[in-house]
Amino acid sequence: MKLKKNSLHPATFYFLLGVVIVICSWLGSLYGLSVIHPETGEVLRIQNLLNPEGIRWFLRHVITNFTGFAPLGMVLVSMIGIGIAQHAGLLDVCLRFVLRDRTPQRGVMLSLILVGVLSNVIGDAGYILLIPLSAALFIAVRLHPIAGVIMTYVSVACGYSANVVLSTMDPLIARITQSAAEFSGVSTQYIGPMCNSLFMAFSVIPITAVIYFLTKKWLLPKLGTFNEELVEYKSINRKEKRSLSFSFLVGGIYFFAVLWSTFSSYGILRGVSGSLIRSPFIMGILFIISLGIALMGITYGVSMGVYRKEKDVVTGLTQSFQWLGNYLIIVFFASQMFALFSYSHIDKYILLRSSSFFSSIQFAPLTTLLLFIFFVAVMNLFMVSAIEKWTLLSFLFIPIFSNWGISPEVTQVAYRIGDSSTNALTPFMFYLPLVLTYIHRYNNRIGYWSLMKYIGPYSMTIMIVWIFTFIAWYLLGIPFGW
Repeated sequence: MKLKKNSLHPATFYFLLGVVIVICSWLGSLYGLSVIHPETGEVLRIQNLLNPEGIRWFLRHVITNFTGFAPLGMVLVSMIGIGIAQHAGLLDVCLRFVLRDRTPQRGVMLSLILVGVLSNVIGDAGYILLIPLSAALFIAVRLHPIAGVIMTYVSVACGYSANVVLSTMDPLIARITQSAAEFSGVSTQYIGPMCNSLFMAFSVIPITAVIYFLTKKWLLPKLGTFNEELVEYKSINRKEKRSLSFSFLVGGIYFFAVLWSTFSSYGILRGVSGSLIRSPFIMGILFIISLGIALMGITYGVSMGVYRKEKDVVTGLTQSFQWLGNYLIIVFFASQMFALFSYSHIDKYILLRSSSFFSSIQFAPLTTLLLFIFFVAVMNLFMVSAIEKWTLLSFLFIPIFSNWGISPEVTQVAYRIGDSSTNALTPFMFYLPLVLTYIHRYNNRIGYWSLMKYIGPYSMTIMIVWIFTFIAWYLLGIPFGW
């Protein structure tokens, strides 16, 4: 992989992007730009970040912007488990155990892609847990770790709507669709979380195939070889086997305890209503997984003699956090940029103003849906949150599309295709700082723009293939869900 010059450091990139947002907020306020919220009727004006009120707001929130940045806490919690497992040697011995006979590159790649696409069943935990794992696995099978990071990031981000089971997003999206349909007086049956399930389950196949093909035939040859930090394929000795057995025994007991606490009559990890939606199990899944990995790592370390006292465990935990310095610097500037963008209402202005123009255009139903997919894909570059974006768009487009003979469920499918396809491209993706941090561990010359050169073909190809799948599904008259 050759780069002619160093790219901007991610921290510098986010700082400059924040400056651009501040200037745009000043210009927008100067010209009195505003839009009306389609649900509440509230007037949303561009808020000036350079006037006294904006400056006071920023100074009051600069610390909480950083400490309240959701991915920061998730990364720190995940490092408790991953760091201990790595320091104790558990991850190394697991890699040697799984890959002891040969180097199954195809199996590793397909497994990571599939797990990445399906990871939305546990929310955003896929970004935190799979990206470091993918780099380690790619090194283990003699592939470039940056390819593993990019491939996994694309799988989780661009495949976020596809799944063979109900994800955490399905009930939330369906609830908004139902509310928008009722609010607009659209005559429709109950819109449940399974209304897109058939199409999204099938979508896993073409998305997985596209990501695997592009990684194998395009990304890996483009990045070249990587010969550092290769895993030694020495056989596992008796002591390691015994320690690994103890570790998996503890992990099995912990796993059973979590399942019993979730699905038994005791069920303290289920929601108050008894469902898993927004339950302690789903909301705390990252900590639950991290704690389980930590217990297994400590067990392995004690059995191997790596950990003889509690200070050794703390030492291992400290070492696992050493690489986070670069991430914290990037996150500081990124979190301020995200907060400035949200406070200024620039994202909502762009979305709603563009929606007003788009909604005035009418074509045949299928053509309208295809244009809507492209429209959402572009708007996703400015507003990443699928829930927040659909809350605004659903109240605009569901009544309009219903008048054109397009049901709310089909509108929702088109929205989710556009919303997922460009997730990996936008600089406003919350987990992009983490991706850039991991990539900088192997090549610190890659910045946002150079990374997009690798991600762009994935995003565009996935969207095109997904659209053709949607067209075939629509023309054949296959139900999109239940």
